[in-house]
Amino acid sequence: MEMPIPNPAVLARKDRVVARLLKVLPADAVISDVAETRAYECDALTAYKCAPMVAVLPSSTQEVSDVLRICHEECVPVVPRGSGTSLAGGALPTADCVILGVARMNDVIETDYANRIIRVQTGRTNLSVTGAVEEDGFFYAPDPSSQLACAIAGNIAMNSGGAHCLKYGVTTNNLMGVTLVQMDGTVIEIGGGYLDAGGLDLLGVICGSEGQLGVVTEATLRILHKPEGARPVLMGFDDNEVAGACVSDIIKAGVLPVAIEFMDRPCIEATEAFAGAGYPDCEALLIVEVEGAAAEIDDQLARIMEIARRHNPVELRESKSPEESARIWLGRKSAFGAMGQINDYMCLDGTIPVSSLPFVLRRIGEMSAEYGLRVGNVFHAGDGNMHPLILFDANKPGDLELCEAFGAEVLKLCVEVGGCLTGEHGVGIEKRDLMHVQYTTDDLEAQMAVKDVFDPQWLLNPAKVFPLDASDTRRTVAMAAQ
Repeated sequence: MEMPIPNPAVLARKDRVVARLLKVLPADAVISDVAETRAYECDALTAYKCAPMVAVLPSSTQEVSDVLRICHEECVPVVPRGSGTSLAGGALPTADCVILGVARMNDVIETDYANRIIRVQTGRTNLSVTGAVEEDGFFYAPDPSSQLACAIAGNIAMNSGGAHCLKYGVTTNNLMGVTLVQMDGTVIEIGGGYLDAGGLDLLGVICGSEGQLGVVTEATLRILHKPEGARPVLMGFDDNEVAGACVSDIIKAGVLPVAIEFMDRPCIEATEAFAGAGYPDCEALLIVEVEGAAAEIDDQLARIMEIARRHNPVELRESKSPEESARIWLGRKSAFGAMGQINDYMCLDGTIPVSSLPFVLRRIGEMSAEYGLRVGNVFHAGDGNMHPLILFDANKPGDLELCEAFGAEVLKLCVEVGGCLTGEHGVGIEKRDLMHVQYTTDDLEAQMAVKDVFDPQWLLNPAKVFPLDASDTRRTVAMAAQ
């Protein structure tokens, strides 16, 4: 994966930059020792690594502002980092950058149940947002698989979703407002604790911008009343395409489950060995969950299971208790860790129309045979957000490159059928050079013009999102200024 050559002029200023940072941050919040910076050399896309020049861990919006002001004055690139769970290389450093981690910024600032909002610092983990309000009968809806570890900052940067996004939407549908620190240290408020907040409607620009426009230090999030109840049903099928067709039929029937999750045989076998959830021996399974009052749940599940029976399921298992529900979800929640025990893998993230699921699953199977690499499919089937896991051997020469080529073809397929390159993982460096597949030159120019406004020196998260050939002129001019 190509990255720009580090700027020697910036590297030469390291001691001065560190000295200035130590004036605005505690000593333990500035990490400049070469060995210690290796802890920040990559995120969850571990195939690519590069230690940063410095890493800093501010604790407040003011400290973030001070750091960015210094880096702006010193022309030092800054890579924002949440919890480092990005699967697209969104927090991959460059050797001449400052990593700005928000992990220490994890406080709840305000909880307003009357208006159903919570305001938090963005280093707070996703699951702990719900943890702060669940005793009062509320929850925060977006639930990425990494919700135990991932930070709200990263969720906003990548517009993360999760298993229950089919009903509740992704981050952008649950984000009300942000405090944003611009590269020059300016602090601005966007949106707020109510719909249609005054000022320019920039919230949709910030959510999903991958740290290109500023650092989000505080977020106002929508919280919801917990549903009265929820219950899943597990469906096993003897063919991936049949399972995909079942998903399409459920959606076409007008039923709105809270989640529809898909797993194929490689994932089923791995999770059974890892977690022992008691899944059936089949080629593909679906976990479909509905929620509401007891009568509503019974009605929805009856309709869903009737649709499933038309596809001759190997097994149809409706949960009858909280314990059975937890067991049905156990394997799905364990899938990524389970797959990591059997192989190195690259987790892709592309979104397709639900009606295209059968065709896309068949083509992925055909491509798997062509490339000689196994694929495990586990994804949010209800909204077409696919997560193929391509298995490879990181110690085998050429296997990573083969995996990358295979992954690129899968993502191109997503675009070809009317989908897009990413649903919730972001572009980062993983899909950066595929942006030409989805966007025209004019499209990319319009997007980069927005970055020009917020970050004219192109210091924030450089070399991400935009293909290097498209952004070369801007980055070259910025480097010359440094």
